[in-house]
Amino acid sequence: MKLQLKAIVQERIERYIGKSREAVEGKLLRKQNVYKQREAEIVHVKATGQVLFRHDKENETELDYQLHLQYFIKQRDTFFMEEETEERRVTFHDGKVVSDYENERIYGQNREERTIDVLSERIEYTYDRLKAVKYAERWWNDFNPAYPKFTDDCSSFISQCLHAGGIPMWGSPNRNKGWWMSGGNWSFSWTVANALQQLLAGGRGIRTKQVRSAEQLNLGDIICIDFEGDGRFNHSLMVTAKDEYGMPLVNAHTTNSRHRYWTYEDSSAYTPNIVYKFYKILDGS
Repeated sequence: MKLQLKAIVQERIERYIGKSREAVEGKLLRKQNVYKQREAEIVHVKATGQVLFRHDKENETELDYQLHLQYFIKQRDTFFMEEETEERRVTFHDGKVVSDYENERIYGQNREERTIDVLSERIEYTYDRLKAVKYAERWWNDFNPAYPKFTDDCSSFISQCLHAGGIPMWGSPNRNKGWWMSGGNWSFSWTVANALQQLLAGGRGIRTKQVRSAEQLNLGDIICIDFEGDGRFNHSLMVTAKDEYGMPLVNAHTTNSRHRYWTYEDSSAYTPNIVYKFYKILDGS
């Protein structure tokens, strides 16, 4: 099975860097188009597969595996690397592959939320962007055991990054108030993308300034995404780098990503109605 999984991973690499449009469908094609729009190209792809779960039936074996992809990108005269993971399932029947597909994560499925109290006292802090970005780089493809692990983990991950940057928690134990995680419990604003966006939009507690465009953001700032454009935000991102044109590259969880282009046009969740909100994190002092 290990040799077969290795062959499957190699086939994925060939699809990502292949020149034939017919061989590149769906997500792979969207990824290539995003690079093309940025005057960039994939020059090399490295991929590794790690088996997460194996289930044997009578004549069939299912493997859930994680595919870790590293894209080496050339943009003008600059090279950089983007990384992401896919959770996939491959099925073997009598030793032959019969299917191989991505177990796509659904953004915003954590909907445990009521109206949150975004008005709070002013919290004093100094925001250390470097520490926030270092945390985002360290944990982009892993879970800090100091925090609970969620399937839809994007907002908890961003909250952890902001906290690592020096923003203190407040509001416990009221789940509708403040921004906190403690003793196996947490506020809605810590874990729910829509509630975190409401908190950032309020500009108190975590002090923010909403700006009009992504290029106005600095490292350690936040992007919130409403994929459907229905007013409910599904996803949260942290700016951790910039490309050759000064556009944000982001780290995120749920579909674990590092230095991904901020628009998420390569995501299966993308729709023409997508809405972005851009928040600069201000010093709280």
